[in-house]
Amino acid sequence: VLCQGDRIACIGSTQELKALSFDEAVDLKGKTVLPGLNDSHCHISGIGATYVQVDLTKCRSIREIIEVCKEFIAENPELSKYGLRSMGWNQDLFTEGQRRLLTKYDVDQISTDIPISLQRVCGHLSAVNSKLLELAKVDGQTLPPTGGTIEKGEDGEPNGILTENSIHWIESFLPPYSDEIKEESIAKALLYAQSLGLTSVQANDVGGPNTYGDMRILRKIYEEGKVGIRFRHQICFDEPDEMDVFMQGEGKEPVYTEGRLFLGPVKMFKDGSLGGYTALMREGYKSDPHNKGVPVTDYPSQKAFVQEAADRGWQVVTHAIGDRAIEETLDAYESSFSEEGNVLRHGLVHCQITDGALLKRIARLDVPVFYQPIFLNYDLHIAEDRVGAELAASSYAFKTAEDLGIHVSYGTDAPVESLNPFPNIYSAVTRCDLSGYPEGGYVPEEKVSLEQAIDAYTIGSAYCEFQEEVKGRIKEGYLADFTVLDRDIFSVDAREIKDIKASMTIVGGEIVFEATT
Repeated sequence: VLCQGDRIACIGSTQELKALSFDEAVDLKGKTVLPGLNDSHCHISGIGATYVQVDLTKCRSIREIIEVCKEFIAENPELSKYGLRSMGWNQDLFTEGQRRLLTKYDVDQISTDIPISLQRVCGHLSAVNSKLLELAKVDGQTLPPTGGTIEKGEDGEPNGILTENSIHWIESFLPPYSDEIKEESIAKALLYAQSLGLTSVQANDVGGPNTYGDMRILRKIYEEGKVGIRFRHQICFDEPDEMDVFMQGEGKEPVYTEGRLFLGPVKMFKDGSLGGYTALMREGYKSDPHNKGVPVTDYPSQKAFVQEAADRGWQVVTHAIGDRAIEETLDAYESSFSEEGNVLRHGLVHCQITDGALLKRIARLDVPVFYQPIFLNYDLHIAEDRVGAELAASSYAFKTAEDLGIHVSYGTDAPVESLNPFPNIYSAVTRCDLSGYPEGGYVPEEKVSLEQAIDAYTIGSAYCEFQEEVKGRIKEGYLADFTVLDRDIFSVDAREIKDIKASMTIVGGEIVFEATT
């Protein structure tokens, strides 16, 4: 491959290219090269926050959560003296004691002197302590913000469990991270992304829940050339008028025309998570029949906002996990379409719980889907418990989506899951968890081919950002973005895909990462 500037100039044999003029040759010694991998939905600032937060992902009991938090506070007094926040625990993975949600009575055992919020791994449910409830003046009469809940115990008082928009609200009473911490941690997360072989990320890091970035700091990182990876914003707005203010100010900054940092779609939230029982369902959960989830955005508000965005020419991508969330999101999108259809490429992020009719409607409306196959690592163990065997069997329908001609892209939703693209590809191809269970795969007829999975991570993700004519292929005239692998992904056993690593990452013809061994 011959690169000129940031583009692919020519593709040919070694002999053919040696006859051409070039300044530098890089011998990859026969290694496999893919078009640059492009994560279509993640939270880079959330990954950055993990560098300054207590790690709860490995905790396998409530007792262990309490202990590691106490230890973190003792070892990191400057980071925790005004409060503690983190994300990552999962009650379904507890192996000791009760497998239940944390409450304020558990979090109070960590400290009652500083405010604490510990979000579940999904980011859609949090357990807070009495100190934070006190600071927010929450009692049994407090009404939750629209699109959120404040759960109560049998005594009618708040038990410390909050969901959805209530989390974003109550965490506003915690001190924010300094600009220095934000800049350092976000830049570190972007460098980490490069080391995984990612050449592009599409990330929700501004305005939404669990976002610690802001436009100014992300822009500064790119203006100073601290990273090479391409970044496309997925931006949350509270009111439609904010879109106008944004474009009249921040949107005019020159860095957004320089090829590495881009303005992207409006990001909306329709519901929560399957694991937290807040995904919006048509019917009640199998294991909690009276609960149909949480509508983070009610339908009239959603429909109006989508129309406001469409009138301004903004693409909209919406977090929608439950079948009712997907259905109402499609309704809102369809109502905004022009005669030409979905020209703005409004998309569904996650799109987990589906039946055949929903999938056919997605295809008919030409709505792109931003999938996270790595969700199967956990969800294949709980899906039937949450929604029943029949609906679970038609969900996470990656192969059916391909067969219907839906534009599919892959991302990780990191830090909910690892940002590493190779376990994600493995999950799509094998439909097994990371331990290899179940043998033969979960609903194996929904396995995709390796080629389809790689397409979803390259040209599929490029389509979602209107870049399929310049990104996602090793082709003359396309951007010189490449992911070089440490082994041949096309010849290894499928079970080995998850262990593949990037040996080199190239963005615009520039080596931005090279493995040392």
